[in-house]
Amino acid sequence: MIARSPLKLAILAAASTAMLLTAGCGGRAGKVRDTAFVARDVETLYNAAKDRLDRGDTTVAAALFDEVERQHPYSPWARRAQLMSAFSYYVAKDYTKSIQSAQRFLSIHPGNRDAPYAYYLIALCYYEQISDVDRDQKITGQALTALTEVVRRYPNTRYAADARVKLDLVNDHLAGKEMQIGRYYERSGRWLAASLRFRNVIENYQTTSHAPEALYRMVESSLTLGMQEEALKYAAVLGNNYPGSEWYDKAYKLMGKHAPGVTAK
Repeated sequence: MIARSPLKLAILAAASTAMLLTAGCGGRAGKVRDTAFVARDVETLYNAAKDRLDRGDTTVAAALFDEVERQHPYSPWARRAQLMSAFSYYVAKDYTKSIQSAQRFLSIHPGNRDAPYAYYLIALCYYEQISDVDRDQKITGQALTALTEVVRRYPNTRYAADARVKLDLVNDHLAGKEMQIGRYYERSGRWLAASLRFRNVIENYQTTSHAPEALYRMVESSLTLGMQEEALKYAAVLGNNYPGSEWYDKAYKLMGKHAPGVTAK
């Protein structure tokens, strides 16, 4: 799983503070019941939720923010509570409920000034569930889609700036998965299947850290499949882009051993 970055936490804290300030000031509520929520005025209920969040009781805070919306659906506080509920669930690492709350906010208030934050929060929920490359990468794909949406919709915001950084990491992760599968096919002697994976990395993840190895693997696969001119092409690309890398050195030796007289046509 990918850890939370200081930059991201600062952004979240700033957004949370801004929303809380716009909610107005109120005294601390009395003791809140954890499971049985009684009817109360909107300001008291909202401030009870805020108090729980401030004390780190994020699960109860989220439930109380949900109560604000349930008991006072037409109040301006309900809109704030929806997003604060999503934030509280996120801090509690209940990512499914956080996404649901943020999506509900966007479905009701698509043009709200806090919509960029809601999209960003959804992306973070997917991003922080990314698992290592040995596991299924469905969540990684969802993170990629959600982060791309933040950049597409709000390119000049601080949320987009952070999303771009995370997109680089997500793409590197997806490329790593492709490389892992390709190496497995190589070990199994399934060279054509392996070359398809490596080519995908070269064509779709060419700016990631896996590109040099993918080019070398294409040299290796092409030679094994008897396509020496194709191998030379990938070796040339590797030499032009990564001339001092270990992968170019290995490709150069491989070409010298298995295709010494091959020249480009």
